[in-house]
Amino acid sequence: MKTTAQRKESSIDNIYRLDGRVPIGRAIPFGLQHVLAMFVANVAPLIIIASVAVYNGAPFTAAETAQLLQNCMLIAGIGTLVQLYPVWKIGSGLPVVMGLSFTFLAAAMTTASQDYGVMVGAIIVGGCFEGILGLTAKYWRRIISPTLSACVVISIGLSILNVGVSSFGSSSAYPLGSWQNLLVAAITLAAALVFHTMLKGVAKQLYVLLGMLVGYVVSIFFGMVDFGSMADTIGQLGVVAVPRLFAYVPKFQIGAIFSFALVFIVSAVETIGDTTATCTGGLGRDITEKELSGSLCCDGFVSAISGGVFGCSPITSFSQNVGLISMTHVVNRYCIMFGALAMILGGLFPPVGAFFTTLPDCVLGGCTVIMFGSIMMSGVKMLQEAGLNNRSTLIAATSICLGVGVTEVDGFFDNLPAVFGDVFAGNMVAGVFVVGLIMELCLPKDPARYETRPAEKN
Repeated sequence: MKTTAQRKESSIDNIYRLDGRVPIGRAIPFGLQHVLAMFVANVAPLIIIASVAVYNGAPFTAAETAQLLQNCMLIAGIGTLVQLYPVWKIGSGLPVVMGLSFTFLAAAMTTASQDYGVMVGAIIVGGCFEGILGLTAKYWRRIISPTLSACVVISIGLSILNVGVSSFGSSSAYPLGSWQNLLVAAITLAAALVFHTMLKGVAKQLYVLLGMLVGYVVSIFFGMVDFGSMADTIGQLGVVAVPRLFAYVPKFQIGAIFSFALVFIVSAVETIGDTTATCTGGLGRDITEKELSGSLCCDGFVSAISGGVFGCSPITSFSQNVGLISMTHVVNRYCIMFGALAMILGGLFPPVGAFFTTLPDCVLGGCTVIMFGSIMMSGVKMLQEAGLNNRSTLIAATSICLGVGVTEVDGFFDNLPAVFGDVFAGNMVAGVFVVGLIMELCLPKDPARYETRPAEKN
């Protein structure tokens, strides 16, 4: 018989705690909910990169691309496990889900189109660079103020709203914005909201998964689910597939390394925002220095492994899952571990991963519009808790306006060195961080300097 302590350890109430066991039958659905929220976004960057990549002068075959997709699921699962259960100083111990980053897409496509080995070499060096930033976080952590962290989280939410809306109106069966796509997305969204409103207890926190299941069933009747692609993947890789490791010899070019190092700084900023939002939105507290350091180390060093060992692009924390945690407050590491294990199974057993790829974009979009909006609102809440005095309002207004605004104006950086456009034109998070950091360092901290009314005379 189980002792009282053992029964207490394995409790469904632990889903709202960082640690503690949850009955496996209850934990698995929560883990799968996280996988479904990020699966398509995890494989999409590598599909795009492989479409333009060459290695030793030859373009990638369909089989090589399929093997890379297998590897990207493996490294996402491994990276998530390291974040959940740190190894040495690598990992935050927070419920952070890792996956392939869109932030590196432009740099990766440029280098991969020259030679895939050049991309791999740049990822190895750039990843180690970010890892070192993580190890030295205690020396520069103090310059990241609560106001700046809040602005970064707001910009992360803003930067992915278009992704959620694009998914809302998309599927492989119909053109963007067709009534079929919008109807399925609306049904998915409505189902999720109904489940969240009507269900009680633990079941309420599975409303995203349940909404997706309803949307998935409806999408089948609209012919949006392509089981043929699932069969093709299984035909190429088989039922069980051994990952292909160290397949691409790294080549080190200074220009490519420099470009990736800059983007890794941007990725570090996003990771700071994601992990901070995870703590504030899910755990109700600020992130610690140790957690921040570990999350950056994982982001960097595991990215180096992603490139050098698995041949994949860099990985980073996924904002989709941050939004899911902010909405459900399910922060238990044991539950999310099952999501990581599902991704690893998807890499080792192609039918598992092939099934996940059948999820139509509009079904995913029906739920992600809520999750992405919740990230932005988490940032607004953080900004309010940081204190909206005249100085912080000035920093937030200027950094968000400039950082977001320049991404909306085509050609803004055309007359400046290309590196400015590469870093800021397509990534509002980087612009918000840099402008906000400069203002934090340069603006006086004396409140009297920001008074708008003249001092009263005695």
